Amino acid sequence: MSNKSRSSRMRKNASAVKMVGSLVGTFRRAAGLTQVTLAERVGVDEETIASIEQGRRTLKEDLAALLDELLDTKGALAVALAHMPEVDLFPRWAEEYIDLEREALALSWYDNQVLPGLLQTPAYARAVFLNDVPALTEDEIAQRVTVRMERQEILHRKEFPTISFVVSEVTVMDRLGGDDVYFGQLRHLREWAELPCVTLQIMPVGRDFHAGLVGPFTVIETVDHQRIGYTEAPRRGWLIADPDEVSYLDRRYAMLRSQALNPQETKSLLDRLVGEQ
Repeated sequence: MSNKSRSSRMRKNASAVKMVGSLVGTFRRAAGLTQVTLAERVGVDEETIASIEQGRRTLKEDLAALLDELLDTKGALAVALAHMPEVDLFPRWAEEYIDLEREALALSWYDNQVLPGLLQTPAYARAVFLNDVPALTEDEIAQRVTVRMERQEILHRKEFPTISFVVSEVTVMDRLGGDDVYFGQLRHLREWAELPCVTLQIMPVGRDFHAGLVGPFTVIETVDHQRIGYTEAPRRGWLIADPDEVSYLDRRYAMLRSQALNPQETKSLLDRLVGEQ
């Protein structure tokens, strides 16, 4: 990956993102266009334009160039984007993973420590970050929660990805953040288990054979049908492109799905847990 493409993935300062988004909205209205019309003309979803204008998504360089040409803004958006201050919230490997996740056709996700970030409520995500050691500042926690919630936009795309989750029963038993956070998270899981793009399975404790002892991992299918693995350790993550290594993760994930509760059994378990409130 070139230095240019790597640097373009750096997350920008949140206030600057909102400022550029406001410019897009101002220029769009001045041109007499709706968000729907603008999205159609530049070949993106309406939600993408709305997210950019609301400061929830960073305007990319190629889209900025298209908008400048279409809206006749004399390069104003490209210049504003080029001079946005950067905030290195995450290491580069994490940013690269987030970019792959955002555009994925499919995700296969196994987690045995905490619930997957794509399924977390803001309160649960905050509780997770409060457990970080050394402790994060309030600003750092708030920034990380915001980014985690932004990632969940992929579950609401018009052409949504196919996502399979297998999570350990332990992750739905731990009461991170206390009872209110816990039951709110359970209700959230139960609702999202009904999404057409989501398959959720819980791996019960007490199994005498378990294919997930190597720890959490994700397999991503990209827009060009490449399969990439991802694993994490404390303070480090790895993207895995070697076909043999990805096949190893694929086979483990297939075994995990066969060992876990099926989706309907998982929903029934969540119903019982929610009913304990």
